[in-house]
Amino acid sequence: MLNPAEFASQPAPGRDCGACTLCCKVFDVPVLDKPAGQWCKHCRPGRGCGIHETRPDHCRAFHCLWMTQDWLGPEWKPDRAKMVLTVDPETKFLLVQVDPGNAGAWRQEPYRTQLRQWAASWLKLKRHVVVFVNKSATVVLPDRDVALGTIGPRDRIVARERATATGIAIEVEKVSVAA
Repeated sequence: MLNPAEFASQPAPGRDCGACTLCCKVFDVPVLDKPAGQWCKHCRPGRGCGIHETRPDHCRAFHCLWMTQDWLGPEWKPDRAKMVLTVDPETKFLLVQVDPGNAGAWRQEPYRTQLRQWAASWLKLKRHVVVFVNKSATVVLPDRDVALGTIGPRDRIVARERATATGIAIEVEKVSVAA
């Protein structure tokens, strides 16, 4: 089972980015005025960062889960999967940032099944698997996906358990919090 407490911040032995530069496309990088879903102006897709020696600390400190977790197979390398896995440091949610040019990649196998398995194992921890295509979020549950739309800086994902005739149902929604 995924255990966020065990995540490393350094690359696992034998792991390197190689030709993968997908993180330079899928994430916001405010210090570079780079929105999610667009290539960073400094990125050389397939080759690396054009300002590698002077890149922002945000970029220097970043390692995707494929880089740090050697149990993730080669199919999860972002340039192959078309998605970048991370864990939110605050909520411990598994975040899946999908290349908007391949927005349905997470719905394909083997990814779909694995995301659902992770969603099932994390429910008891009150953690979720959240897929983003740019800022549009979908929560993956063991039995369905819940589209939440755009998630802004003041929005939170809230899940509630509800008793039904067939057992416990999970309801997920986006809630805005006061400033």
